[in-house]
Amino acid sequence: MLLHINPACLFKLLHGFPPWIMPTDGNLGGKNVQMGKPGHREGATMHVKKYLLKCLHRLQKGPGYTYKELLVWYCNNTNTHGPKRIICEGPKKKAMWFLLTLLFTALVCWQWGNFIRTYLSWEVSISLSVGFKTMDFPAVTICNASPFKYSKVKHLLKDLDELMEAVLERILAPELSHANATRTLNSSIWNHTPLVLIDERNPHHPVILDLFGDNHNGLTNSSASEKICNAHGCKMAMRLCSLNGTQCTFRNFTSATQAVTEWYSLQATNIFAQVPQQELVEMSYPGEQMILACLFGAEPCNYRNFTSIFYPHYGNCYIFNWGMTEKALPSANPGTEFGLKLILDIGQEDYVPFLTSTAGVRLMLHEQRSYPFIRDEGIYAMSGTETSIGVLVDKLQRMGEPYSPCTVNGSEVPVQNFYSDYNTTYSIQACLRSCFQDHMIHSCKCGHYLYPLPRGEKYCNNRDFPDWAHCYSDLQMSVAQRETCIGMCKESCNDTQYKMTISMADWPSEASEDWIFHVLSQERDQSTNITLSRKGIVKLNIYFQEFNYRTIEESAANNLVWLLSNLGGQFGFWMGGSVLCLIEFGEIIIDFVWITIINLVALAKSLRQRRAQASYSGPPPTVAELVEAHTNFGFQPDTAPRSPNTGPYPNEQALPIPGTPPPNYDSLRLQPLDVIESDSEGDAI
Repeated sequence: MLLHINPACLFKLLHGFPPWIMPTDGNLGGKNVQMGKPGHREGATMHVKKYLLKCLHRLQKGPGYTYKELLVWYCNNTNTHGPKRIICEGPKKKAMWFLLTLLFTALVCWQWGNFIRTYLSWEVSISLSVGFKTMDFPAVTICNASPFKYSKVKHLLKDLDELMEAVLERILAPELSHANATRTLNSSIWNHTPLVLIDERNPHHPVILDLFGDNHNGLTNSSASEKICNAHGCKMAMRLCSLNGTQCTFRNFTSATQAVTEWYSLQATNIFAQVPQQELVEMSYPGEQMILACLFGAEPCNYRNFTSIFYPHYGNCYIFNWGMTEKALPSANPGTEFGLKLILDIGQEDYVPFLTSTAGVRLMLHEQRSYPFIRDEGIYAMSGTETSIGVLVDKLQRMGEPYSPCTVNGSEVPVQNFYSDYNTTYSIQACLRSCFQDHMIHSCKCGHYLYPLPRGEKYCNNRDFPDWAHCYSDLQMSVAQRETCIGMCKESCNDTQYKMTISMADWPSEASEDWIFHVLSQERDQSTNITLSRKGIVKLNIYFQEFNYRTIEESAANNLVWLLSNLGGQFGFWMGGSVLCLIEFGEIIIDFVWITIINLVALAKSLRQRRAQASYSGPPPTVAELVEAHTNFGFQPDTAPRSPNTGPYPNEQALPIPGTPPPNYDSLRLQPLDVIESDSEGDAI
């Protein structure tokens, strides 16, 4: 078939392409095409131009086959068994095989969905392995149960102690307390957070009365309070008020011992929060007085081998083998003789009477360079005993995201670590306490004394923040606050836990008590007088029970190999297919999409042609008609004016015989590009 294309029209068609694929001389089929850049880019430009031209031809002439033809071709050529039988069998078997193929396809899709959902659940399996090697000795933190020496803080707690004695007299001997009513007390401490009595015998009208007789519910004398206190159902509570006493809540206690202990601790916190930390360190127990003897394996040690930190709950604490400035000490062998041995003097005779009700040493084993949260994770060693602690090591290794919500160093945790000044590793305890302190600062405008304080903030006290106790109590009992912090903080991906086996015995024995105390007294203060007693001495033995350590490691329960194996197994069992069958199916999907695109382009083109034809009343003129109208003057009408006496033309000259018009060839009409038979013809243009 002869193809007629106007070169000018084709140039306009190609003129829409970018300049980098257009030849400069207009020669579409020639070899010598002049480009802006010489070399190998000329051939690449021509190939790109030809490829785009072929795509244009393909879009204009249509796909050449239908959806049905494509589907039949797929069923005849696929390696999956079911579709072949649908084409080859008779009508009845064809219907049966169609239903079976549809059913098994649905089963395969259902099974695949279950396997993919299981894989995306990121489940883990736990593996336990036992190893044997020489291990680093853990860091050991020891603290005295009493944070301060009473002889050094007595002047700070004078008013509070007098008020505490009056409270105890009021509780234990109400009649005797009236005789001492003339004693002057510091009412400013009491007015902030007083202790009250609550009579709950009538739940609809509970009676609330101050311990010192201030009436709050219509009672006018102290004798009524005595009857209430002596009656069944009287409970003690702490009243916490805010906004100058306009909003008050009550914290109830089941025992007066708990009530007065919590009340005294809260008031002492208010006092110590106003004292600089350096002064508090000097008021606590110094290392040279607390650590009487130290031996690690066969090497002697003393208080200089310990690192001192100030822990608000226990005062000065001392850490052995922390690993901050020196290398961690290894343990040569398991057993008591190769561990750490300590003799400690807790100085129980100088305890703060109302602040500390427990006598002994608080100790904790932890990793090097980790902060010791000894209040939550420590244990007590009783005075007058030798406490032996055998250690077993468990190492935990979590996989991390997306399997476990853990962190390596806490960099992705959205909580500012207030313990970063200690240069310690990340821990979830540090995150939770930093989160609470942050909520405390935002809600109460001050920080709590027990936690580190960020720069620029102040600790809470009654003088600067009168409502802080009420705010702190609400925040401490807030479930929403705890859930928020737990949701923000993450566990550490690598953690080491020390399992302890504890045994105790009296130390020293009655037979050796005399000479041991004489020697220890001589070494401590160069005196032969016995100043030490069983009540103030603690002996510790800390050692590895064995060098076997357990590693608890997480691994993916469902990995990618498991997923592919199960997907392939189900597909092969129900459909008899393989990965190549899936590739074939993907190929036909692409062909379906391509046919759809071509059909849409052809539909849009036909709609444009119909709109263009509808704008004219008749058929479009041919090329012959256009040439005849514009070049043959014989067809033009005579518009010049004529007189009746003149001839048809001026000067009476006869016009030449008009020429023969060009033949009316339809082949000269511009043909659309969609008459091109194949894509290969684009190479000959």
